[in-house]
Amino acid sequence: MGETTVTTLDGRQQAGPTPVADESAGRAGQNLLRRLRAPKRPRLWFEILLIAVSYWTYSLIRNAVPEQKAEALRNADWIWKVEHNLGLAFEESVNRAVNSVTWLIVGMNYYYATLHFIITLGVLVWLFRSHPGRYAATRMVLFATTGVALVGYYLYPLAPPRLMNGNDFIDTVVVHQTWGSMASGDLKNMSNQYAAMPSMHIGWSLWCGLTIFALASVPWVRVLGLLYPTTTLVVIVATANHFWLDAVGGMLCLAFGYTVARVWYGVLPYGLPRLVPAPTRGREPQLLPTRT
Repeated sequence: MGETTVTTLDGRQQAGPTPVADESAGRAGQNLLRRLRAPKRPRLWFEILLIAVSYWTYSLIRNAVPEQKAEALRNADWIWKVEHNLGLAFEESVNRAVNSVTWLIVGMNYYYATLHFIITLGVLVWLFRSHPGRYAATRMVLFATTGVALVGYYLYPLAPPRLMNGNDFIDTVVVHQTWGSMASGDLKNMSNQYAAMPSMHIGWSLWCGLTIFALASVPWVRVLGLLYPTTTLVVIVATANHFWLDAVGGMLCLAFGYTVARVWYGVLPYGLPRLVPAPTRGREPQLLPTRT
């Protein structure tokens, strides 16, 4: 039963496709897709390995993009003209004003060099411990954001303001002899200096801020979450590491990351269940209530 036959031109009968088998294969495919999409309890060793390998790959690819200095400088001039035409070319004024306050600009140099990594890793650890059901989806947003940024570095080399010709931007790391940018001073050969668009300082900080705002239960912590990307925007402009349009590029990359996660999981990461039970052999993990 369930098997069909077809008659060929020479009169012979051959077995046709079996609907039951086709339905079984379809159900198996759907079950596999459902298992892949279902939130799972993250494994610490795997996440450490994944993050380490992913960041190493990101750095390798970013720095392998040819440093197209001439094109990067032309693009920087174009960005600067666009901002002037919009009446929003304020980076130089902010850069010079903040540079006049030594303690403030030195603090911003170290902020730029360190918090980009510390806060992002801290949010990942917090998600892993307190929101394991949302961890993988939120991490997917971050990875997709970073991945599409690599395309931007390759297609649109851009010099940061402090490397532009014929302008009065101040390289605050060089002037104050601080450690604040992988593209300044003694560390400049370790990083692609012309990969300013999009700004992942903004992409990552906004990912952190939105995640904290969406999931934190303490009101003042949620406020800090929103202040973090705002402060980061001030820092990247004041230190002349980015144009504000680079920040817009970072936001667009983050929007792409959220879209990828939304398409895969069918819901934004923050709408997934906070906790998932440990999987049992032979059974799929069951989802817990969406919100706590």
